[in-house]
Amino acid sequence: MEKDATDSATGLTDRPDGQHRCRWHGGVPEYLRYHDEEWGRPVGDDARLYEKLCLEGFQAGLSWLTILRKRPAFRAGFAGFAIDRVAAFDEGDVERLVLDAGIVRHRAKILSAINNARRVQAMRDEGESFAAFLWSFEPPESERPPRVDAAYLGANPVTPASTRLSKALKARGFSFVGPITVYAFMQSMGFVNDHMEGCICRDACETERRAFRRPA
Repeated sequence: MEKDATDSATGLTDRPDGQHRCRWHGGVPEYLRYHDEEWGRPVGDDARLYEKLCLEGFQAGLSWLTILRKRPAFRAGFAGFAIDRVAAFDEGDVERLVLDAGIVRHRAKILSAINNARRVQAMRDEGESFAAFLWSFEPPESERPPRVDAAYLGANPVTPASTRLSKALKARGFSFVGPITVYAFMQSMGFVNDHMEGCICRDACETERRAFRRPA
């Protein structure tokens, strides 16, 4: 693994390629690709949003790198996170997943993923867009910091917006959607741009967010 130089004040790493990035990727190749290509890019697709919400729930108590490395197995086990297919899972599927060494074999979290698919179905049955519902909780500029730096991110695992969305999801019957989990979801799906100032991905994500058509 190539060595990164980290500036503790800015929270940025100076990669051997000469580019500055948020330090949390740690130089791990899978994490680096995720940081550069996925994290903070706005997403408006129901299936991808549902998948990420489930995976963030599975992450609780673990590292995201663990989940990222298991993501192909999760996708195989959960039918590509196709919402209608997961909603139809039965007890046999639960037992199959509990025995699947490729994923996190946590029965309550497996049941939660199935439950959450059914909750998305219920919203659709009522004519409501899951993506539009989620994006309605995008925080206003007044709740965003003037500068995203190590001090801000270190102090904010929960925000007013993530607390509001967490409460709204729980009110609709979703599970494993606490405000910390929800904020990690919002960061990764581009509801906010939490790439640090100076990171090579910050401007690209901001450009994508400006061009992104919010689901309605």
